[in-house]
Amino acid sequence: MRKLVMAAVSVVVAALLGAVVAAPAEAAGGIIIYRAYYNSPGTDNGSNGNLNAEYILLKNTSTVAMAVTGWTLRDKANHVYKFPTTRINPGKYLYIRTGKGTNNPSTRYWNKTWYIWNNTGDTAYLRGPAGGLRDSCTWGRTGSWRNC
Repeated sequence: MRKLVMAAVSVVVAALLGAVVAAPAEAAGGIIIYRAYYNSPGTDNGSNGNLNAEYILLKNTSTVAMAVTGWTLRDKANHVYKFPTTRINPGKYLYIRTGKGTNNPSTRYWNKTWYIWNNTGDTAYLRGPAGGLRDSCTWGRTGSWRNC
């Protein structure tokens, strides 16, 4: 009988420890592509303002700040943006704008002089520092933005 009770206690303790270990992973959430704004307003004239109206918006869905340093954002044509030292606070957003500007905690600039995201359809791929796919977002010919 004592062995049976000890076995039951062991199972309960293991289950509780498993829940404790699993909770941080669940709470951690992750970095997702929240929105793609691929067709900036007006004529595609290549002005910096127009380029910066084209962006990918990331969101940290976790309860802790997360680093994306060394991660990449790319399109189907393999235009690649590599994140410099960057942290996204819990529940916050990070814009990656196509044009030029000064990086700050909420916005990173790709510093391109022409558009990255195709208005006729494209896919944004977010990859970790080792190249593993973290998230993606695909759109077609219609509209100017997509919630991912």
